[in-house]
Amino acid sequence: MQYRILGATGLRVSEIGFGAWGIGGDAKGAVAYGPTDDGESKKALRHAFDAGVNFFDTADFYGFGHSEEMLGAGLAAIRSHVIIATKVGMLDAAGNQDFSTGHIRRSLEQSLKRLGTDYIDLYQLHSPPISLVESNGEILDCLKSLQREGKIRSIGISVRSPAEGLIAANLGFQCLQVNFNLLDQRAAENGLFEICQKKNIGVIGRTPLCFGFLTGQYTSQNKFAESDHRNRWKPAQRDKWAGAYPMFLSALRDPGTQTPAQFALRFCLSFPAISSVIPGMLTAAHVDDNTPASNLGVLTDAERLAIMGIYKENDFFLGP
Repeated sequence: MQYRILGATGLRVSEIGFGAWGIGGDAKGAVAYGPTDDGESKKALRHAFDAGVNFFDTADFYGFGHSEEMLGAGLAAIRSHVIIATKVGMLDAAGNQDFSTGHIRRSLEQSLKRLGTDYIDLYQLHSPPISLVESNGEILDCLKSLQREGKIRSIGISVRSPAEGLIAANLGFQCLQVNFNLLDQRAAENGLFEICQKKNIGVIGRTPLCFGFLTGQYTSQNKFAESDHRNRWKPAQRDKWAGAYPMFLSALRDPGTQTPAQFALRFCLSFPAISSVIPGMLTAAHVDDNTPASNLGVLTDAERLAIMGIYKENDFFLGP
């Protein structure tokens, strides 16, 4: 496993992080990737650490706290050796949110309890309306106060879109999380990466496998659990995503040396602005497929540019 510095946080994070939305399962009616087995989740967490993963990203919203509980249980013995990021503000699948200072403080205490720790390495606002963060200075002031109190080490934001990321990059956050993958290259096109590098803002790439469709394992014919969010997408959209991977193979000098997931992750890591990518991992097998991407190294400039050219020539988003 290779490691990078997470911007101004100074944290040294694994290039492949552990996206922990999925291990929240469908607890309390949550929607993620369907039901999970807590025993398997704990095995996956420890297996990831043994493979060199030291960065784990979750949220109080994932499984309505269950994902944090899994991290707390699975990482308790190695807490001082891992970097835990969580989020605040999302209340339910309907999109209701609360970024009041009172809610932030209450939620932080609950997250600390579930995670079994007295500090969080990276505390992120969870997809807030960027206009709210701009206009309400109390939100960032609250985070900075919690940082001074030692309850959080670093302050970040998970943005709704790369366009909102351009605004967030000027608000004083140390880290920014954004969608980025072969099928969604907006953050590379709109200048966000360059701005973050200039301002020393760490970038976390989420959805690097496009909800698993870049692994080559899914089509619209797959039967997903009722609580799997992928049911929300039209079959035509799922087919388009699932069938897109081969389009990019022509850009690779030696396509046969890696799995589809490893190729997709290597592409993301080929942008120096990105500190870590966080594919969702539910099992030890997912860990084994994803983590080797780091040691395979980044793509060549020619490969990366060819991939970006293919992306520009196609429209991979049909809408939900």
